[in-house]
Amino acid sequence: MAAPTGGAAVVGFVRALRAEGMEVSADSTVLFARALAAVGVARRADLYWAGRATLVHRPEDVAIFERVFEACFDGGARAVPVPAVTPEGTLGLDLPGGDDASGELEALPVVQVRYSRAEVLRARDFATYSAAEHAEARRLMADVRLAGALRRSRRTRASRGHRGRPDLRAIVRRSLRAGGEPVRRSFRRPATTPRRVVLLCDVSGSMEVYARALVRFLHVAVVARGRVEAFALGTRLTRITRELSSRDPDVAVAAAARRVVDWSGGTRLGDALRAFNDEWGVRGMARGAVVVVVSDGWDRGDPELLAAQMARLARVAHRVVWVNPLKASEGYEPLAAGMAAALPYVDEFVEGHSLASLEVLAEVVAR
Repeated sequence: MAAPTGGAAVVGFVRALRAEGMEVSADSTVLFARALAAVGVARRADLYWAGRATLVHRPEDVAIFERVFEACFDGGARAVPVPAVTPEGTLGLDLPGGDDASGELEALPVVQVRYSRAEVLRARDFATYSAAEHAEARRLMADVRLAGALRRSRRTRASRGHRGRPDLRAIVRRSLRAGGEPVRRSFRRPATTPRRVVLLCDVSGSMEVYARALVRFLHVAVVARGRVEAFALGTRLTRITRELSSRDPDVAVAAAARRVVDWSGGTRLGDALRAFNDEWGVRGMARGAVVVVVSDGWDRGDPELLAAQMARLARVAHRVVWVNPLKASEGYEPLAAGMAAALPYVDEFVEGHSLASLEVLAEVVAR
């Protein structure tokens, strides 16, 4: 058995399962090791599904596996306490050789799994976060840069070298300073600017378990001083860019909550999007922008109205991205009336249940 190192190290996952009453044969352990060798251990999700597929054979064992896996790899009750600044940990997984069912165990190498507390938190569903984990996630969100792709602007900037159009004004100024003598020519070329990003976040009751984390993500995006606008969607539309501009996240989120009178209420996405299109979108805010709708698609309004407003939005926006936290659920299908009505007008349909999924969102927005 390899000795574990690091404050978050855990030893003997298979033995821990047996200690909890789960039957794990030597053959299953061999299959588990082979699965790890095949899929790798860089991603915690691969480690989870490798174990789930090879070690769990009875429905009643699922709960035991989930509990032990969380304890071993999520910093739960069985894990060694994690310090405030968590070093990278190493897991030494020893395969028991006491069983006679297979001699292969002796030849199998110890599998080293490296992970950190931050990596574990990145993969966790926001709905399972504790208050302390929300605070830690807020700090990690600061590393996620939400910015639209660069586009050519109508403005121009000075060009180094001989690219672009001659800058006649600069040439004349230099010539006058030189007494009218010819001088080195200057050029200008089109400047680039990031596309505006417009965030429309559903804060209705069905999104309550995700709204806390997602609104904090909106705050991080707004205070990064990019071209980002933020709105709350419920039974009505509420612009919250100004409220989220405070550098203090608690002050910003509290101000946004006070501003949104229908927080944790119902959802009328079609009406809210019509208000956005009429007052903001078609007038210019959404024109050429990347519009991100964050919602589970559960809507009490008219699906036909929602479809019509999504079509209007898609005509003026550069791209429309829909973020649905429920998309990560096993077996999910976009069957909700609102979601089904909106999807034909969506360019990208992504998850939004975790930090890792928000990192993917940032990559999508930047394309």
